[in-house]
Amino acid sequence: MMTWFLPFLAVNFSALIGGDVVSSSSSPPLLVERTWNNTKYGCKCYIGDDCWPSEDSWAKLNSTVDGTLLVNIPPGASCHNTFDGPLGTIPTYDAAACAEAIDKWSDESWGVEKPAAELWTYFTNDTCRPTSDPAAPCTLGYYGVYVIMAQSKDHIKAGVDFARENNLRLIIRNTGHDFIGRSTGWGALIINTHSFQDVEFTTEYSGPGDYKGGAVTIGAGVQGRALLTQAHAQNPPVAALTGECPTVGVAGGLVQGGGHGPLTPLYGLVADTALTFDVLTTDGKYLTANSEENPDLFWALKGGGPSTFAIVLSVTLKTFPEQKAAGVFININSTLTNDADVFWEGVKSFHKYSNEIVAAGLYAYFELMPLRLHIQPIVGVGKTSAEVKAILQPVFDEFKAKGIPYDTGSKDFDTLFDLYTDLFEDETAGTADLTGGWMFTHQDVEENNDEIIEAFKTVMSPRDDLKERGFIIGHLWDAGLNTPVSNSATNPRFRKSTDFTIAGLSVPDGATWAQKEDLHDVLTNIQDAALRKAGPNGCAYVNEGDPYQPDWQDHFWGSEYPKLLETRKKWDPHGVLYAVSTPGTEDWEVIEYGTRLCRKY
Repeated sequence: MMTWFLPFLAVNFSALIGGDVVSSSSSPPLLVERTWNNTKYGCKCYIGDDCWPSEDSWAKLNSTVDGTLLVNIPPGASCHNTFDGPLGTIPTYDAAACAEAIDKWSDESWGVEKPAAELWTYFTNDTCRPTSDPAAPCTLGYYGVYVIMAQSKDHIKAGVDFARENNLRLIIRNTGHDFIGRSTGWGALIINTHSFQDVEFTTEYSGPGDYKGGAVTIGAGVQGRALLTQAHAQNPPVAALTGECPTVGVAGGLVQGGGHGPLTPLYGLVADTALTFDVLTTDGKYLTANSEENPDLFWALKGGGPSTFAIVLSVTLKTFPEQKAAGVFININSTLTNDADVFWEGVKSFHKYSNEIVAAGLYAYFELMPLRLHIQPIVGVGKTSAEVKAILQPVFDEFKAKGIPYDTGSKDFDTLFDLYTDLFEDETAGTADLTGGWMFTHQDVEENNDEIIEAFKTVMSPRDDLKERGFIIGHLWDAGLNTPVSNSATNPRFRKSTDFTIAGLSVPDGATWAQKEDLHDVLTNIQDAALRKAGPNGCAYVNEGDPYQPDWQDHFWGSEYPKLLETRKKWDPHGVLYAVSTPGTEDWEVIEYGTRLCRKY
């Protein structure tokens, strides 16, 4: 079995020695001047630049992090004879590892365990996918050059200090569960935080603030299913607010983006349940952020944007008593009807009652594709299946009145955890899709339901040459049902939410740069534009939205944005961290065909 990511000293890179550039944390970094499309930029330092750290400097960093610095090789490299990377050519073919890569490419859990893999591959540039042709080229694409497999917080600090002092692009990567490329970046130094798996429960939180109930402190690498499994094992069992997908890292991008899940109708967003953070700041200091210590940073970390203000080492979240739960599924698909008009009438009828569904405290997850509406599950926490079906009866009655064929079923569970492990279906990784999205408010659904369904049709087939190339992942929840006033940095419009919709567009293998630019334009200005027009009172969600949409500052954060911008300037004034379309990144741009990260002069 081949070594996927080679130890740093396994390859001789002496031909690539460059100079060292060191800047103090209190002064701006020394940017590399570039001109692109007649515009002048100051860029991060990349391999080939005079400022790129010498081989000796990288070796010293490797020693400081106890040998955990690795040369990054894409996870599909085992299917290729060689990996032609920026540090040289390395033989990589391994038949057994290749067979595993081909078999596991769509398995999220497999990808999570790779040091730098991005689960959705569009923003890696897909230059080294698994293949049956070992002679096919394999290059780094938009991945980082090095990875620190951090085992301690001091490893993270060493990496952050090194990136700051040498003006390197820095990526904080936990699981790679990321639709829009924030876990990868061309030529970057990556710090992998997935080993931080500590989980500690308490029945009585003793930190600052009025809350004295149960809580759990989790390390940066803990994922949703692992957290819920350990919460269920407590005596008595407890629950925590996580995303619906089991591979999402809770302490990183989820809480920093806001975070929604099956318990959102009861307790709001994940960010609303955060009690305290332990962080590393971009100037290399360990701090605690909560309602008393660094309260501005605490507020911003709760939904203000991933990889934006500081590096989260751990977070403490509220826990809640476990409750019984019930789940219902509904299907309208081509096995029941091939009449597109009948199908869309069914979609319209279901969505027409979405305000009533969320007002009753239900959560629903649905997939909408050509002639396929798959709603699984509709969740009622603290309810029986009979009670959930009674709430849904007007939907069923309208289906019957309109002659819409559908399939449905239900199941009762002793706990929400049992429902979570039974009815929520695993997502698929390894695809190169573009994603955007929009949240529809109660008012949008009440006044514009027909227009929303027309927008859904536009997402499905945004252009004549893109018929049935789009898809939608929908989530019905009211984040303001029991938390009408936000205590986090999330967009206040989420407190009137009914349907958060992810819009997707498939990208063909081997798409050219011109094709990709065109499809980006379709996503932003046709698909998402249709959703925005149909939902004028809504907003966008930073973890599952189009980062290239116009006015992203207002769409992602609304009235909270000015304060977030001020906070970013305080805690990361020189842009050590970067995630596209997050507070303070207005002047930053990735130029030269998706490679160099630069600040506009």
